[in-house]
Amino acid sequence: PAQAAGGVTIYHVWFDGPGSDNRSNASLNAEWVQIKNTSSTAISLKGWILKDVSNHRYTFPNVKIGAHKTMKVHTGSGRDTAGDKYQNRRAYVWNNTSDTATLTKANGGKVDACSWTTRDPSDKYC
Repeated sequence: PAQAAGGVTIYHVWFDGPGSDNRSNASLNAEWVQIKNTSSTAISLKGWILKDVSNHRYTFPNVKIGAHKTMKVHTGSGRDTAGDKYQNRRAYVWNNTSDTATLTKANGGKVDACSWTTRDPSDKYC
């Protein structure tokens, strides 16, 4: 993938978690998008947005992603940590058949995107 602005990229998407899609919190949290900071400095994600083609949006709170660190954004509920954020949704976001995860800055500028289709298994490295 092209290097994204600010050194942050969408690194890995697990759009079809293992097991049946039964809307349990464990199943919802098995669906996630992992972003990666490829730079040597921490980057603020405050106000950045992660969205799908249907415009389901997750807005990052006042958090930073550390230098050379990754962060997963899970669909379900949980306690936010440095490496895991939770959208607190009760329904799936990422379509299994095809979808695009797009990361934008607070000002709307596109940072990165990752698309998949049924040709991909249950996850995709971007």
